[in-house]
Amino acid sequence: MLGRVNHIAIAVPDLAAATAIYRDTLGAKVSQAQALPEHGVTVVFVELPNTKVELLEPLGEASPIAAFLEKAPSGGMHHICYEVDDILAARDRLVAGGARVLGDGNPRIGAHGKPVLFLHPKDFLGTLVELEQV
Repeated sequence: MLGRVNHIAIAVPDLAAATAIYRDTLGAKVSQAQALPEHGVTVVFVELPNTKVELLEPLGEASPIAAFLEKAPSGGMHHICYEVDDILAARDRLVAGGARVLGDGNPRIGAHGKPVLFLHPKDFLGTLVELEQV
């Protein structure tokens, strides 16, 4: 069911500073910042040869990233995203196996313009899992 790792997301309190670390200190190629109001975040993608790192900054006080940063003010790993061929089939299989899908259970469009779902971290070893249809 799972394909490759699409990205690993890191919540950060200061997106510009985090971007500078990856770009200037580590020499990575980074995208422009992209506001995603429907997800409550602003994102930057760090392009790597084999995957991406997504830097997430809260967009608004209701952002789920704001709550994460209250618990971890300096930031940290937020989620891991795996690619799937058919997000609805993956969802149905996971739900049948007892996994919980966050939100209303229906895919939303993510930062890459593709359908995504998030799975409850308590069902996946304490890690928030995002599925993205390829």
